[in-house]
Amino acid sequence: MTSPGSRPAPVRLLLADDHPVVRAGLRAVLDTEPDFEVAAEAATAERAVALAATGAFDVVLMDLQFGAGMHGAEATEAITAAPGAPRVLILTTYESDADILAAVEAGAAGYLLKDAPPEELAAAVRTAAAGRSALAPAVAHRLMNRMRTPARALTKRELEVLQLVGEGLSNQQISKRLFLSQATVKSHLVHIYAKLGVDSRTSAVAAATAHRLIRR
Repeated sequence: MTSPGSRPAPVRLLLADDHPVVRAGLRAVLDTEPDFEVAAEAATAERAVALAATGAFDVVLMDLQFGAGMHGAEATEAITAAPGAPRVLILTTYESDADILAAVEAGAAGYLLKDAPPEELAAAVRTAAAGRSALAPAVAHRLMNRMRTPARALTKRELEVLQLVGEGLSNQQISKRLFLSQATVKSHLVHIYAKLGVDSRTSAVAAATAHRLIRR
């Protein structure tokens, strides 16, 4: 508890990104804010989960892609599942529906793109720290479009299947990756084709990429 007239405790931040240059850039921007303290950095999602569990942070700025290790959405889910967990703000270059939905369902308090101006980043951190949602305008727009056309919107599972199709996996490989039967994978593809108005895997991937439903 702060005494009358004293400055409130700063928002303690954990930067989780596998690129040192990105972390250095974020630190340089955030250190200019008097109410922020960059308390630690993590080069892997696994390290971010371990650090977040110490209870020493208010907000985690989390990248989505960490090379071959744990995905940022997985780390977000692990962090937010704990009692009294810090808020997780996704900071990434990806704005596909598949990435956004995975992060939101994992418990992210916000989703921001790395090209956001410094003032937008600072505002998003404060919003997340205050317990509210912080979404980049482009991300909020995509979520609103999904709500306006729910019948045509691909589900999270359909996006996962289509993302793996785009990565070149066969139905058998997808079934093993997602722990689904091959019949279920085929059923998802039928629904995907119908929603996208296509009749092949190649056309589905092309349409989904063009509309930024999946990442290529």
